[in-house]
Amino acid sequence: MTRYDGREVDALRSIEILPNIAEHSSGSVLVSFGKTRVICAATIEEDVPRWMKQQNVKGGWLSAEYSMLPYSTLERKQRDVVKGKLDGRSSEIQRLIGRSLRAVLDLQKLGQRTLWIDCDVLQADGGTRTASITGACVAAAMACNKLLAQGKIKASPLKQLVAAVSCGICKDTALLDLNYVEDKAASVDFNVVMTEDGNFVEIQGSGEEAVFTAAQMAAMLALAAKGIGELISLQKIAIAAADRPPDGALHDLAAAFARK
Repeated sequence: MTRYDGREVDALRSIEILPNIAEHSSGSVLVSFGKTRVICAATIEEDVPRWMKQQNVKGGWLSAEYSMLPYSTLERKQRDVVKGKLDGRSSEIQRLIGRSLRAVLDLQKLGQRTLWIDCDVLQADGGTRTASITGACVAAAMACNKLLAQGKIKASPLKQLVAAVSCGICKDTALLDLNYVEDKAASVDFNVVMTEDGNFVEIQGSGEEAVFTAAQMAAMLALAAKGIGELISLQKIAIAAADRPPDGALHDLAAAFARK
């Protein structure tokens, strides 16, 4: 099968994870899955939610927020603040991001503080939730490393890395990392979140007015495992490169956009 952008069925889009995008955050990246681009930033708050205090819950917390900027889609997307409420899709995605990161975070080691994760979609071409999870994990790792460097914690709360990727069935063929055109045409749509050691955090899958077989599901999960292994390798490179000065990363960012 020839894909819309010429990739093989088991190939990721062009992936870039550029660190140190937001200077005032505790960790930040611009993550690109092809034309999908998301800024993921982590911020440390030296406090915990009120419910944790009321229930005397020890340790810290991680909370995520997700939004699509008005110009991220072909038609302008109205800001949630104008509507006065968060739309259902954004609410579901930010809960998914939070669950994915908490699955690999030791909240006791984080201490009495909150790790905020903000994911803002600059441009959407399919897979914004999977790009957000993948980038958010790098931003969280950077924030944890900063806490270590400052002597505020004795060991990193991040037990391992986590990443996510989409899969789908198009014309009876399992594909990895769908862009918008493929996602729109897919008869089956999967989003898979996996840890560095190959365990699943979450699988979201459904037929779009269609059904799928056990063999098709197994094929999609195999593609996801392959893709996530590649993503985690790129996450490690980005974390190792995170000690570059912000200006250097911003220079790389400008160069990356110039290449697109």
